[in-house]
Amino acid sequence: MREGDGSVRPVVLVTGGGTGIGAAAARRLAHDWQVVICGRRRAPLEAVAAETGAAIFTTDVGDPAAATTLIAAIIERFGRLDGLVLNAGILINAPFGDMSLDAWNQQIAINLTGPFAMTQAALPHLLARKGAVVSITSVGGLQTGPGLAAYSASKAGLQLMTQALAYEHARDGLRANIVAPGWIRTEMGDEEMETMRIAENLEGAYAKVSEHVPARRAGSSDEAAEAIAWLLSPAASFVNGAVLAVDGGSLVANVGMTFFDTITEQTAG
Repeated sequence: MREGDGSVRPVVLVTGGGTGIGAAAARRLAHDWQVVICGRRRAPLEAVAAETGAAIFTTDVGDPAAATTLIAAIIERFGRLDGLVLNAGILINAPFGDMSLDAWNQQIAINLTGPFAMTQAALPHLLARKGAVVSITSVGGLQTGPGLAAYSASKAGLQLMTQALAYEHARDGLRANIVAPGWIRTEMGDEEMETMRIAENLEGAYAKVSEHVPARRAGSSDEAAEAIAWLLSPAASFVNGAVLAVDGGSLVANVGMTFFDTITEQTAG
């Protein structure tokens, strides 16, 4: 992203901007950007818009045709597009052998094909502004777990798609980077905790799944939003194709060694 022209602030589109990391990104970016948010449900978008002044569009990012219409509407309204945050995503947890083709297709459509169509529609305008793209993937796109075949495949695909974009257009001044969150306290995370029923309440569930995370806690959507804002900003002007994990250190942890954390803590105590 290059600096705005005079008093005109740059424009950024955040997909899935009504809840979770998308909503937090909209709040954070509203300080420096003209923010546009989109999603399938209007009520959450309106709530974020009331707080941030963001422009809203009701859009199904799983429909590739909707991308062209949305980007055209943004250009008609603002005359520019400087940043794109590919945040919208879904998770349908199912064992490999039991996952329906419909569940697979839904996750690929929303988590991978939709971002491709949105980026392709936005690309000429982003190139004109020497803009920036940030894709929200997941540590689940770098490592996987039970029931995550489609989700992990889609997020891994989104990472490589973003890096291909970064490679192809680096000399044009476009940057494309990835934020890979770990356990983050969001509405989607809460739903997953409720589904797993591994503790009596949400706090206990997040504590349980964070037992092997070096930070011993889940992150907040605001912490993920700070990473997004930095990657979009001129402060990250020489960062391109990078994967920034916002995960409390989970990717560096050898879970086979976390047994020794207990011994170390007891010795220190």
